Amino acid sequence: MSSTTTQSVAQLRSTNYNATLTERIDITPDLFRIRIRPDGELPRFEPGQYVVLGLGYWEPRVQPSQRESVPEKKLTKLIRRAYSISCPMFDGEGGLLTCQAADFWEFYVALVRGDDADSAPPPALTPRLFGLTVGDRLFVGSKITGTYTLAGVAPTDTVCLIATGTGEAPHNAMVTELLSRGHTGKILNVTTVRHRRDAGYRAEQQRLMDRYENYRYLLLTTREPENLDPKHPDFVGRQYVQDLFTSGRLAELVGDPLSPDNTHAYLCGNPAMIGFVPPGGQPLTRPGMLTLLQHAGFTAEEPGCGHVRFEKYW
Repeated sequence: MSSTTTQSVAQLRSTNYNATLTERIDITPDLFRIRIRPDGELPRFEPGQYVVLGLGYWEPRVQPSQRESVPEKKLTKLIRRAYSISCPMFDGEGGLLTCQAADFWEFYVALVRGDDADSAPPPALTPRLFGLTVGDRLFVGSKITGTYTLAGVAPTDTVCLIATGTGEAPHNAMVTELLSRGHTGKILNVTTVRHRRDAGYRAEQQRLMDRYENYRYLLLTTREPENLDPKHPDFVGRQYVQDLFTSGRLAELVGDPLSPDNTHAYLCGNPAMIGFVPPGGQPLTRPGMLTLLQHAGFTAEEPGCGHVRFEKYW
């Protein structure tokens, strides 16, 4: 960093930042939940929507990280990225806590370090986010947006939420909203991770299942011993939601036929799981859930039973 920007870091932070990190919950060295309190009054929003977080290029990055060369003209600029607002799910006394009722915003973030062998630009934001501690300042956008919401969901409808990794974040906000409303239809929350330790809300999910008969959380893994070792007594192979859906096993595991007649489907996370190909993108080598659900009778049209929604940030 040049001497000019070094001596003006405090001023840059004061000018650009408008929120404070109030709590940090580390799940693994590369995964955390953070709670952020924007300055001023918290605006209202719909569960499933997202907001932009940002830090300056002048902030340090956690190590090890991919080598980064920041042009001089960027050194005083903000790095911005959209993140879905997650939900703590319970308050300090064990009561259900919706994201709307909390006096902070919670985010579920994975650290992307990058690899010097990669041709892609080095990750800029998450290596800086992971350097933050309680009390540090950062930027949050003024607008909360997104159409990935519960619009059109009736109290008796089945809601099937399918995610990979931190794509679970908006689903947790939706789950607590539905339960707080007294939703009587089934709520199915399916998340795929590499290892069980990568599921940052496991304890909360179990508590919800213990408390609400109509709620089911299904955690799928791909890198545990029972996924990789055929000699393991509980060997199941790598569990990909696409394979489980087409085989009918997913419906068995969640105890619901997942019929488009009464089910809303939500997809968030890895683009390969979702199966959406952006304009100009490379065709997928295997179909994602969007295609599989549409073949099963779901539609991407207007909200209602049989509707499939998907979240994307690319």
